[in-house]
Amino acid sequence: GDRIGTEQELAAEFGVSRPTLREGLRLLASSHLIRVGRGRSGGIFVARTPGEGMSRNVSESISMMLATESVSLAELLDARMFLEVPLAGLAAANATDATAAELQAAIDEASGHQPGTPPFNAADKRFHQILARAAGNELLLAFTDWILEVLQPQLIERIGHSVEHGEILRQHHDIQRAVRRRQPAAAEKAMRAHIAYLMDVQRGD
Repeated sequence: GDRIGTEQELAAEFGVSRPTLREGLRLLASSHLIRVGRGRSGGIFVARTPGEGMSRNVSESISMMLATESVSLAELLDARMFLEVPLAGLAAANATDATAAELQAAIDEASGHQPGTPPFNAADKRFHQILARAAGNELLLAFTDWILEVLQPQLIERIGHSVEHGEILRQHHDIQRAVRRRQPAAAEKAMRAHIAYLMDVQRGD
């Protein structure tokens, strides 16, 4: 959201020509890192951090792959297994008391709603975001965003009616307990079981 200047101001600051500056701005805009505002209060503004911009690019690419059926939902679940299992272990290793409390709050928010409903989906998304942040790896956090932006909505649409509310909450409790106890191996085991359950439901749907 920060304003970083106008074309004229930036060209003067960096000592480059306007065409050279515009090319740099074009590359930043295509990476979703800046936005250009028009009018009297316009200028060039920070749209996203580099990690957020990379996540957006990955999400758009995977969305296109799904749309053109060059990758399947099952393949994306496989990728999620390889990404989120070690991520859960990192979260447990780096967790604080606040992390465990935030995970529990997300579980509590989901408990009164059925899978596939907006409140449950929002709480489920928050649960996985908390884990990703707790892992403390910006690159993994950026990759995790595509799961939440692309895979999760597709998964909800496909199998939301088939998953068992109590089973999902139990699995989330298992992950939260391992994180609270700072047990990386247990957190990985619980996440592996969670994703394996989703894979089984997806195959049978």
